[in-house]
Amino acid sequence: PLTARDVMSSPVRSILPEITIESAQRILLRYGYSGLSVVDGDGKLVGIISRRDLDIALHHGFSHAPVKGYMTTNIKTITPDATMPQIEALMVTYDIGRLPVISDGQLVGMVTRTDVLRELYQREEEKEGEREGENIKLPTLVELRSRLTLPLWELLTKASQEAEKRGWHLYLVGGGVRDLLLAEAASGTLLLKDIDLVVDGFQNSADAGAGVELASSLQKIYPSARLDIHGAFQTAALLWHKDPILDSLWVDIATARTEFYPYPAANPEVEASSIRQDLYRRDFTINAIALRLTPPRAGELLDFFGGLIDLKAKQMRVLHPNSFIEDPTRIYRGVRFAVRLGFEIEPQTEGYIRYAINSGVYDKTARENSKTPALQTRLKAELKLILEAPYWESALELLDNLGALQCIHPTLKLDDELLRQLKLLEKCLRKFDKEQTLIHWQMRLEAIIAYLAPEYRGKVAKNLQIPEDSIQRLNNLLRSQTQVESFLSTSQPDSQVVQLLRQYELPTLILIAVQAQRKIRRQIWYYFTVLRHIQTPLDGNDLRKMGYKPSPQFRQMLDDLLAATLDREIQDKADAERFLNTNYPQ
Repeated sequence: PLTARDVMSSPVRSILPEITIESAQRILLRYGYSGLSVVDGDGKLVGIISRRDLDIALHHGFSHAPVKGYMTTNIKTITPDATMPQIEALMVTYDIGRLPVISDGQLVGMVTRTDVLRELYQREEEKEGEREGENIKLPTLVELRSRLTLPLWELLTKASQEAEKRGWHLYLVGGGVRDLLLAEAASGTLLLKDIDLVVDGFQNSADAGAGVELASSLQKIYPSARLDIHGAFQTAALLWHKDPILDSLWVDIATARTEFYPYPAANPEVEASSIRQDLYRRDFTINAIALRLTPPRAGELLDFFGGLIDLKAKQMRVLHPNSFIEDPTRIYRGVRFAVRLGFEIEPQTEGYIRYAINSGVYDKTARENSKTPALQTRLKAELKLILEAPYWESALELLDNLGALQCIHPTLKLDDELLRQLKLLEKCLRKFDKEQTLIHWQMRLEAIIAYLAPEYRGKVAKNLQIPEDSIQRLNNLLRSQTQVESFLSTSQPDSQVVQLLRQYELPTLILIAVQAQRKIRRQIWYYFTVLRHIQTPLDGNDLRKMGYKPSPQFRQMLDDLLAATLDREIQDKADAERFLNTNYPQ
């Protein structure tokens, strides 16, 4: 039978009796709880204080009083072996919303009314053989195994075994679960290059966190993998690059954690927590589903927030109303998934996006230099993912429709002219960079930044932390544009056109071309397609055969030959030899 151990949340966030009402209220705000457990110095449960208790105390001006004077001390508790009928009876009889789970005198978990309702709902589903997300085929471990390559399945099995040894629960979360539910791999194996695992192991883990400890133990089993540890976030990653067995794979292993944003657009502060809190901190419901990999309930799907229903409805729904104020890059992430998956943004979520943008909180954050890097680092990462994807144009159009391009700069709009310039950019990249020596997503970003007024370009480029050569190119673009357009606005010999344009690198000329008038653009295009490919009939070897001795003058002679060839004064080798005999007699 199902017991408290199976459904409880663990660990439980607790406070000491001496903590003030004001401090307890801040903890509730930080973690989104409706109440807190109060334990003494030995970890023994002595009371529970609810949000309502705290609100009343604050209303009466007791913000600095200790919580022990306001907490409830007559507490009903259960053991980890309490059955669901026993739990239900206690909740109904005493009208209790939460039951602490006690083992050996210590608080080890909490069962809430929500936990019980969820189990009752799932039982009814099983009886009726129905599920509101019935068009979504729920994966089993057998199906998961059949959809993954054998080496990847073996890796997950070893990870599960290592977690089980330590008494932890291991979950597959995020995109891997989402894609499995959507059955993106209609047949054969699901090609996962990035895997997210979460360890629910607050207890019995090292200070670095269960995720780091598990990743370190797996690295000993897979010594060819590179181990990257991010201690501040209690996460680690195992990376394989062109491995003969696992190919290129990124496995991110995190300790189940909760997070708090100290100010809008900041990097979050994180602490170890339970799997439910870990899923609760995520962005959208479809990314907040977990699949348990460890026994005894291996294969169980955790969906606390209606992600299955949203997958069926093909909609992006955010978990929290303030989600976009905390982190505006979630707007870009949501748009990216919506366009990629063919989903709609749920109306209330769209309302939260528009409110967050219109609130002006991003403008305020951008003006505070100490807060800008955290936001812009994440924004650049999302822009990269969008602009390198085949659907980048649709994503930009949706971002513009939501007003979200203002996160890059308040004046930025995807109007017809910018769209025209981006289409021209694509044409230039296809024609003149077939070998892809340029980074195309970055060129798209540069073209977007270049559309801003010249005085904004450099600052926006610097904030987005794009490479220094790109920042310099954007800073100098106005001067380059003025020089090129002024020169090409009047008729010039081809030799002079080449002499000017070859001073500029390909990216600069492309940016000038996409913004220039048709007449100027045609001349730059002609330079790209014809003029820069024209060569002289003679080279340095020919000059030596004619009796000229190698010297610094060789360069000038070849330049003059090229200029005369471009201006059609030289048609063939004989013309070139006559030109040299006339202008450089021996």
